[in-house]
Amino acid sequence: MRVSNLMIPAALVLAMAACKPAANDAKTDAAVATPHPSAMPVALTDAQLIERGDYIVRIAGCNDCHTPGYPESGGKVPKAQWLVGTRLGWNGPWGTTYPANLRLKAADMDDAKWLAYTATLHTRPPMPDFAVRDMSEQDRLAILRFVKSLGAGGEPAPAYLPPGEKPPVPFVEFNLPPPPAAAGAAQAKPASAG
Repeated sequence: MRVSNLMIPAALVLAMAACKPAANDAKTDAAVATPHPSAMPVALTDAQLIERGDYIVRIAGCNDCHTPGYPESGGKVPKAQWLVGTRLGWNGPWGTTYPANLRLKAADMDDAKWLAYTATLHTRPPMPDFAVRDMSEQDRLAILRFVKSLGAGGEPAPAYLPPGEKPPVPFVEFNLPPPPAAAGAAQAKPASAG
């Protein structure tokens, strides 16, 4: 293997940096503990929060479930119809869930209540509640401001149905594979005669 002459100086610099003894003074420790200013959140105006919330709702896939017809139209649904929930059920071992009307859900929440709600959000599948919990407070606040800017519209989503209760159409059904023992028995072939 041939090593380029340009790679040797870079490798030496990296090796020397790795061997540099750690500084023990408080000034260096404080500089390391303080995040770079560009990494710190910047206070946004309400208009900027609404714009950011619009962006997050689009890229995070909120409309994919919470806006009727959004995926089927390639996202060509007017904003006035966004986030009103749908009657499309998601059925699986957990029962049947329906995408909530986020406009009604957010209508009566102030910033603090919304931030507490979204920080501890635990829902049934297929909602990726973990993604919401992992968002920064500023991003969750941006979503609230955007949703509130749309106004409270639409009807509440249908109620959750427990496992074993057949949902009305339309619904998406998640079928899990059989347990390993049953899968092996299903694949067993009958003995041939002769």
